[in-house]
Amino acid sequence: MKKKSLALLAISCSMAMLLGACGSSSSGGNSSAANDHTITAYLTEPNNPLVPGDTNETGGGKPIQLAFSGLIYFDAKGNSKNEVAQSITPNADATQYTVKLKPGWKFSDGTPVTAKTFTKAWSYVANVKNAQKCSSFFSTIKGYDDLQNKDKVKGDEQLSGLKVIDDQTFSVDMAKPDSTFLLRIGLPSFSPLPDAFYKDKKAFGEKPIGDGPYKVDKWDHNHSIKMVKNPYYKGGQTPQNNGITFKIYTTPDSAFADVQSGNLDVMDTIPDSAQKTFQKDSSVKPFNKPGSTIQMIDIPSYVEHFKTGTQEGTLRRRAISMAIDRKAIVDKVLGGLGKPARDFTSPLTPGFNANLKGVENIEYNPKKAKELWNQAEAISHDPNPFTISYNSDGGTKAVFDAIVNSVNNAIGSKIAQTTPIPTNQEFLKPIYDHTMTGAYRAGWAPDYPSAENYLFQNFASAAADGNGSNNEQYKNPKFDQFIDQAYTAKSVDAANKLYSQAQEILLEDLPGIPLYNKANVGVCSSKIKGYQMDWKSQPVYNELKK
Repeated sequence: MKKKSLALLAISCSMAMLLGACGSSSSGGNSSAANDHTITAYLTEPNNPLVPGDTNETGGGKPIQLAFSGLIYFDAKGNSKNEVAQSITPNADATQYTVKLKPGWKFSDGTPVTAKTFTKAWSYVANVKNAQKCSSFFSTIKGYDDLQNKDKVKGDEQLSGLKVIDDQTFSVDMAKPDSTFLLRIGLPSFSPLPDAFYKDKKAFGEKPIGDGPYKVDKWDHNHSIKMVKNPYYKGGQTPQNNGITFKIYTTPDSAFADVQSGNLDVMDTIPDSAQKTFQKDSSVKPFNKPGSTIQMIDIPSYVEHFKTGTQEGTLRRRAISMAIDRKAIVDKVLGGLGKPARDFTSPLTPGFNANLKGVENIEYNPKKAKELWNQAEAISHDPNPFTISYNSDGGTKAVFDAIVNSVNNAIGSKIAQTTPIPTNQEFLKPIYDHTMTGAYRAGWAPDYPSAENYLFQNFASAAADGNGSNNEQYKNPKFDQFIDQAYTAKSVDAANKLYSQAQEILLEDLPGIPLYNKANVGVCSSKIKGYQMDWKSQPVYNELKK
């Protein structure tokens, strides 16, 4: 989610894709939590109502993932396991899937989860009239294109590829073969929705009724989201605690101080001020392992002098990229908690290739950077500074200050500057509205273990125009063609080769500039047991104990 992490599922998904938000360290403590085995956890204020199909950033993504269950779920290592589904059976060429549900599954209000609660929810998210941010995830299902004309749909039309056979069975016809469907359905956007959602969407967004291991008890905006165990849940992610209370912070520094003092149990990020010391801090229990999240700078395709597909735009994008000393930033600013990016995914992604054609465009080369910038200036002088926006509550100031210094030192003039924006919500609005006038912080935390998740959602034409996380509005038919071919590949290896070819186009165009793959880092208080971060860089909340 993501990149939205912008996150996140920023996610996802996540960015990815990875931000922070809190009132203060006086926001309640956890003395009562210590008695009832409720876990307190770090969170940012969600950007949208808590609706699965309309959430692609981590503030809302985390509570949604706990409140909703889909057909499958992923364990901590990224292995898929059946959840609501009893079986999912594809035909020979992956153009049709038959889904059978486990009997007796219920929403947290006691109403039954049926085949119709899935098909109606999926159709709602896919329908352009409903303006759901995760719509493009459904684009390979038959009938999706018919629901994309705003002037011809009302919002309640159903995907023609979905057929309810009985209360526990439905079929999914694909518009084309789609070998990634069995992974994609692990996204929260593929969750079922109860009748209560359609009756009062506003009320539902404040206190959603899901079918996951937890349910939302109360959302106190800009303060906390209290989640308790769902008594009807019978799946594979059984809570080992009595609930999760997300405390909302405006800075990760105050959250970290709360972990140190015992007023917060867990957090999944480390503030700049503690990057080099948290693993030796006796007041916290640290976590540090390689991660799958990628951090980037995105430059919208419409930005003057940086337009994709133009000679000047290509020269400037490559110049900026080559002017960034990624290794120095990882080593000196992040304290070694990451690795310089080699592509648009991560070393943990199946099919990862560190030596793709064009990788030199994301390697530090200050001499070449200055040369390319001067070539662009010869085509058309840009009188404005190159700006990089980021949210001040995300704990990334030091990173972007270092990036700007690196660019200015390499190219030889004060061409770059940062543009801090106070909160994540304020930061995301111009990105979603496509009014951002410069570059901006981006990232992606994967929703499922496939290169497709990084590539399609962030860069495919079908994920632009508000239908996904392609907020830079990048559109390249050759890139789209490789992604389409990968869907019909006969094996995972064959698909990964096509994803590599698609990435080589991205390395040439640089719709976004990869920076580094962030390590999975976090801390918990000394009284917490079972703390680990999963393959998508999030704590496994249901396994936390006191």
